[in-house]
Amino acid sequence: MEMTARLAHLDTKVDGRNCDGLVNHYGETTEIRVPLSHTGKRLSPIEGGNLYRLRDRKFLLEDKKRLCAWALGTALLGILLMVLHAELCPVVYRPGSIYALSINGLISFSTGCLLILIIAFHYKDIRLFIIDHNQVDWRIAMTSNRVLSISLELVVCAIHPVAIYLRPSMEDTLGGKPVQNSSTPLCLSSSHKEIMLDVELLLSALMFLRLYLVHRAVLLHSKVLLSASYRSIGSLNNINFTFRFVLKVLMNKNPARTLLVFIMFFWLSAAWMLRLCERQQQVETGGMDTALWLIAITFLTVGYGDVAPHTRCGKVVCLLTGVMGVACTAMLVAVMTKKLALNKGEKHVHFFMMDIQISKRIRHAAANVLRECWLLHRTTQTKDNSGDHRHHQRCLLEAIRVFRHLRLKHRKLRDNASEMVDLSKMQMIMCDLSANWNSSYHELEQRIISMEQKLDELGRSFQITSELLTQALHCRRPDHR
Repeated sequence: MEMTARLAHLDTKVDGRNCDGLVNHYGETTEIRVPLSHTGKRLSPIEGGNLYRLRDRKFLLEDKKRLCAWALGTALLGILLMVLHAELCPVVYRPGSIYALSINGLISFSTGCLLILIIAFHYKDIRLFIIDHNQVDWRIAMTSNRVLSISLELVVCAIHPVAIYLRPSMEDTLGGKPVQNSSTPLCLSSSHKEIMLDVELLLSALMFLRLYLVHRAVLLHSKVLLSASYRSIGSLNNINFTFRFVLKVLMNKNPARTLLVFIMFFWLSAAWMLRLCERQQQVETGGMDTALWLIAITFLTVGYGDVAPHTRCGKVVCLLTGVMGVACTAMLVAVMTKKLALNKGEKHVHFFMMDIQISKRIRHAAANVLRECWLLHRTTQTKDNSGDHRHHQRCLLEAIRVFRHLRLKHRKLRDNASEMVDLSKMQMIMCDLSANWNSSYHELEQRIISMEQKLDELGRSFQITSELLTQALHCRRPDHR
């Protein structure tokens, strides 16, 4: 019976309960209704079957990726606007001007958009949690840890120095013209207090905390999470696909590129924050070139001592740079060690050639021992020259020492080679041995069975022979009588 489905969406009407539109073998269109739920109850996406759940889960994952990408772009836009405003004000335009208010408004607008995107992302995450755990009430997903993490993200993303930018008092400065050389680090008038400078510096530096969205974007857009084979094999091995796992995969696939991108971004960011901190003191580290040099020598833990930070904020930045430098140096050493290490095939070739060379040297050393023994024996037989006798004794002892040293070296080489166990090769060898043992066992079993059969035949032959002998004896007894 041939059955085909009508695929026209305008002609097919499918509600939450029924599906129709099949053609029978007579060529007539018949409607077949398959109930997917109880009569009188409309299915919701969460309460439906597995197909609805898989469809909604796929859509939610795509929405999460899209929202995460938009949130990261909005966060980067806010940071770039903050950096641009800090560099241009008050050098290019004065505080309180229309340009300053416009950039401040854009920073506030990007911050508001970022908060909305963060809330939407967590809303999608909660819906995904409900679908995965087959729950109905969304309040089940609102655990204390989730609420705390959402609150912390909102606080971090809401930090921006716009509230301080909007408080300039220009009545005693500038006279309506932009300043070319000012002692204030950011867009602040000279009437502000010293504590406002510190607060503005702190809020400007804390805007870089929005970059935590990078790891979320990397996780959601990684090929590891998008690959169905990765997820299936990982679920069988109880592997959680977190950012740590994705970072390990990236460090194994592209270690040099990953470290280079991180180091370059951290170098530029730390140099700009150091310049931001040191600019209020009008010192030499307030320049970008000097800040780049100081961050570089601090990151590499060199510390020539020609320049040093003068503010507390600059000292904190240099301290964090030194800690990150030590960590990146350790990772760089590990990457270089892995790159310079021999692989399995190269190790096999290297150990094989070293084994051949040391075996050849051992044979030469053994030959030298035998030769010195013969020369010593010959000088002992002549008993003429005691100097030659002592010379050959020393040569014999040296030959024995070299022979023992080479034997010890060869033993260490064998130990190092035995540590490199090829599991697949050992498994193949064990499988071959097991197959050989099984075949030998079956062959031995067949031989034992054939021996038993032959023994049974011999027993029957002996019995028949004894019966024949008995009959022959009975026949000969009357004749003899």
